[in-house]
Amino acid sequence: METTFELAYALDTFYFLICGALVMWMAAGFTMLEAGLVRAKNTTEILTKNVALYSIACIMYMVCGYSIMYGGGEFTMFLSGITGDGATGVAEDAATYAPSADFFFQVVFVATAMSIVSGAVAERMKLWAFLAFAVVLTGFIYPMQGAWTWGGEAVFGMYTLGDLGFSDFAGSGIVHMAGAAAAIAGVLLLGARKGKYTADGKANAIPGANLPLATLGTFILWMGWFGFNGGSVLATASVESANAVAVVFMNTNAAAAGGLVAALLLAHVLFKKADLTMALNGALAGLVAITAEPSTPTPLQATLFGALGGILVVLSIIGLDKLKIDDPVGAISVHGVVGLLGLILVPFTNDGASLSGQLLGALTIFVWVFVTSLIVWSIIKAVIGIRVSEEEEFEGVDISECGLEAYPDFTTKRS
Repeated sequence: METTFELAYALDTFYFLICGALVMWMAAGFTMLEAGLVRAKNTTEILTKNVALYSIACIMYMVCGYSIMYGGGEFTMFLSGITGDGATGVAEDAATYAPSADFFFQVVFVATAMSIVSGAVAERMKLWAFLAFAVVLTGFIYPMQGAWTWGGEAVFGMYTLGDLGFSDFAGSGIVHMAGAAAAIAGVLLLGARKGKYTADGKANAIPGANLPLATLGTFILWMGWFGFNGGSVLATASVESANAVAVVFMNTNAAAAGGLVAALLLAHVLFKKADLTMALNGALAGLVAITAEPSTPTPLQATLFGALGGILVVLSIIGLDKLKIDDPVGAISVHGVVGLLGLILVPFTNDGASLSGQLLGALTIFVWVFVTSLIVWSIIKAVIGIRVSEEEEFEGVDISECGLEAYPDFTTKRS
């Protein structure tokens, strides 16, 4: 039995680490997607933001975030016993993976939430203001709502979401909607890009500089999502867990495909064109929609859930433009609006969840993250400012914030 346990421990730990590496690779996907959807003059800054936020997330979650989320409020991960020797003295019915593997898997989720914010505030936010916010989100705001959800702690000592029927398998609400809530708080304070909206309220299209890069980013995210959802099974060393992993992979892929096709068709109906950016966001919306529960739907249900996400994201992007909420990459719609949809869909295939529990959980996550983020953004705005000057925005934040251009050999049109 001891040999069997050690083998299961080794396999589950290895699987956990590989899935974590896939989720880490999603950071590259977000980076390429956002770099493709912003204008050329803002590319270097978006690249800098993404590589820096990942590093900040890793440090802050190590210093205090993981302990807040899972360790009962202890100050550092070291006091929580996050080491590499978790098999020592562990009973066979306990989790069969190294605690340090769990930390690694969780920290890449934190970085994903912060990456969502990056795209929504692109092209007009100060780099250091953004990075200052990243410190607080990854070290405190995200871990607190994570403690109430995946951590199983009572919300301010009042109620436990799990006991009320809340379920979020891999983070449609806990990761994606949380990131979008932080993003919309920043966007509301930041305001729209210059020239985005006309005097009569109509939205001007501001095309991205590199659609091949955006498409590559979407494919990277699509691939990384297998680790995002598949790793959330938490094991693969038994027949039952291996079958569960296979189902999650299958449904994740089906939902992405359904989301892309539905968004592409709706865009054609509305715009009479096959809009690539809507198709890309449709695929991502399908992935977000299935993330809350990829283990219980049938493949057809997963495809339909993804299609609902693809339809909703197109309508949401149009709706936010009418409200003059400027989101250059559609992050709020993809991760926030569709993240809520994903939570609502869970009870249709998982009888362990309730609609009331899902709605209360979504409300708890959104209110906490939005309000605390709004406070933090406001403090940063008062202290150092959050928006670059009108002249710097016109010239592009690459020069003013980073001192170099992403495409120096090409003539760029300032707009």
